[in-house]
Amino acid sequence: MSYLNGLFSTVFERRFARAVSSDAEGREITALARDLLGTQGEVSGSTLARLILDQYTEADAEGKKAFFEFLLSDLEIDPVEVVETLKDYKAAPSKRSYRAYATASEPKRQELLRRLNQVPGGTQRLVSMRRDLLRMIREDAKLEPLDVDFQHLLASWFNRGFLVLRRINWSSPAEVLEKIIAYEAVHAIDSWDDLRLRLQPADRRCFGFFHPAMPDEPLIFVEVALTQGIPNSVQNLLADGRAPIEAEEADTAVFYSISNCQAGLAGISFGNSLIKQVAADLARDLSALDTFVTLSPIPGLTRWLETNQSPTIKNASVDAQAAHYLIAAKREDKLPLDPVARFHLGNGAAVHAVHANADISDNGMRQSKGAMVNYLYDLAQVTANHEHFVTEKVVAASRAVRTLSASISSKS
Repeated sequence: MSYLNGLFSTVFERRFARAVSSDAEGREITALARDLLGTQGEVSGSTLARLILDQYTEADAEGKKAFFEFLLSDLEIDPVEVVETLKDYKAAPSKRSYRAYATASEPKRQELLRRLNQVPGGTQRLVSMRRDLLRMIREDAKLEPLDVDFQHLLASWFNRGFLVLRRINWSSPAEVLEKIIAYEAVHAIDSWDDLRLRLQPADRRCFGFFHPAMPDEPLIFVEVALTQGIPNSVQNLLADGRAPIEAEEADTAVFYSISNCQAGLAGISFGNSLIKQVAADLARDLSALDTFVTLSPIPGLTRWLETNQSPTIKNASVDAQAAHYLIAAKREDKLPLDPVARFHLGNGAAVHAVHANADISDNGMRQSKGAMVNYLYDLAQVTANHEHFVTEKVVAASRAVRTLSASISSKS
């Protein structure tokens, strides 16, 4: 009987969905959005949500912007209602008055996005929608309030509790491997053979965060080299003819490439959790590992040198220039000018060493005159380093790096 009930229910739902879809055909996306906010039925709501997402996907840039402007203006909060409900809550706090205030203070567009997210595949399509929004905000800042809602919802949907850490190896599904090649943002992967050299040897690892709603789409991934000692050149680290070592022989884990994969999730941080989780897992599995470092690019160094007029800095060695840039070059908020430095120092790492001629690729020479940096993740110090960086803007650095930086400061 339960089987027949389920069969009849499925047939009814499909017919009802077709009827809703037929009735909605040809209607504007804004009208469908209003209907979705007003509907209570699960089937009709799902059908309307799918139609809205389909129309949005098929729209040109002008149509997409018009939809964003509709969300911003027509599904905004009512300030008068917010003030009145807050007064009522302050005068007589209760579950009812608080609910009225909470409802009034949340833009209706947030509920619309939640309902769009209920469609199979909706999460990924909303991530793509935010990617479009961020691109348009660069040319039209008035759309910025809308991104607050997107970021608020996506941050809750993609919090650490929902993320799954998976090791990516040569046996992973081809569609995942293709995305690793496409999304690699630090050191380009030129071919399948190049990818195999990064995944297959015993002294190589790759890990990524995935979300259950996007199981074949990595959100962020990190490539790891297991080495003896701390490397000072990415070309040596990735050389075709290098001799691999057994994982158990390594004393150092090197995070040499971290790539964010989803432009629509910009500003929603996964890297902090990823590095710490991978470091903990590697330390558990490989007892000989006692050092965890990066071999990181310094993407802003050349640009900073081009705008800096100090003869002392311009005439210094590249490693001294890099050390001084990482320690002394600051934004107005006193945080480091370099974005990669902000990321790792904010995670609790320390500037451990800088190296000239560490990346002699065209990109490496262009962005940092070939210099790279090791950030050290001392698992016993990351919490203290993080606190000092966040509260006091202190850049944790080794004595060697500070000495290099001081060699410029003392001559200025």
